[in-house]
Amino acid sequence: MGGFEPDPALTYDRVLDGIAAAGFTGTELGDWGFMPDNPVKLQSELIARGLEMIGAFTPVRLTDGDAHGESEAAAVRAARLLKASSESPARRPGPFVILAEASTRERLAVAGRVGEGHALTLSQWGALARGAERIAKRVRDEAGLSTVFHHHCGTPVETLDETVRFMEMTDPGLVGLCYDSGHFAYAGTDPLEALKRFGDRTWHVHFKDFRAGIRGRARREGWDYHRAVAGGLFCELGAGDIDFPRLMGHLQSIAYSGWIVIEDEIPPGSGDPFENAKRDRAYLRRLGL
Repeated sequence: MGGFEPDPALTYDRVLDGIAAAGFTGTELGDWGFMPDNPVKLQSELIARGLEMIGAFTPVRLTDGDAHGESEAAAVRAARLLKASSESPARRPGPFVILAEASTRERLAVAGRVGEGHALTLSQWGALARGAERIAKRVRDEAGLSTVFHHHCGTPVETLDETVRFMEMTDPGLVGLCYDSGHFAYAGTDPLEALKRFGDRTWHVHFKDFRAGIRGRARREGWDYHRAVAGGLFCELGAGDIDFPRLMGHLQSIAYSGWIVIEDEIPPGSGDPFENAKRDRAYLRRLGL
C-alpha cells in the first residue's frame, strides 16, 4: 500500500538473494505474482537460500459485504501457496495470512491525522469483523494456517482505538494482530503502549522505523499518505525515532516467539535496498537478534 511502482530490476530471485545474503532467514510473499505461484518452484527457491516463507500480505475489502467472496478467494489462494511451499518444519509460528482492509482515497488523504468524522459505520464494522472471521475459518480449515490483521495507515483500521475495536469484535482464537511499529507511530500512538495493549493477540510483528519530523510536517501541510512515505516518513532501523530496544524488551518479557519482519518502505531511488538490509540486520544483532 506504499503506492510505489516496483523497480523492474529487482526480480524475485535478486530479492531473495539479497535477503539471504544480508543474514535474514525468512520472507513474506509480497504482491501476488511477484514470486512464483508454483509451490514446488517457490519452495525450491526458498530452500536453496535457507529461507522460510512466513506470511502473505493480503489486502481485502471486508467493510463491503458484497466483496467478501472475492476477498476470501484471494486469501485462500495465498494460504494454499504458503502451506504448499512451507512443508519444512518452521523455526517459529506461521506462516500467516496477513489481512488488511484496503486503503481508500478518503483515508489516504487524512492518514496520520484521523478524526471522528472518518469512522466506519456500525454496519461497516460488523461486515469487517464477520468477513475477517469468515476468512480466518476458511484459511484454518483448508490450509491449517492462522490469520492476522494488519492495522495500516490510509485504511479504515489505522488508529489504536480502531485496532482495539476490531480486536474486540473478532474471535481471539481465530484472528490475531500483525503489529506494526511504524504504522502505530504515524497514527499518533506510542508504539510501546500499543504493543502492551494487545498482549497475546500479537501473533506477528513488523518493525518499521519512522521520522517524527516528517510526521509533523505532513500534518502541518496536509500531506496524504503516499506523499508522506515518498517524503521519507519511514526509514531503516535506527535512523528514526522509534525506541526498538524498549520494544524488544517488552517482547522478551512476554516471551514472544514469533517472527519479526523488517520493513523499511524507502522510496525507490533513495538508497540501495541491499545495503539498507545489511544495516538493518546489523542493528538487529545489536538488539540481540
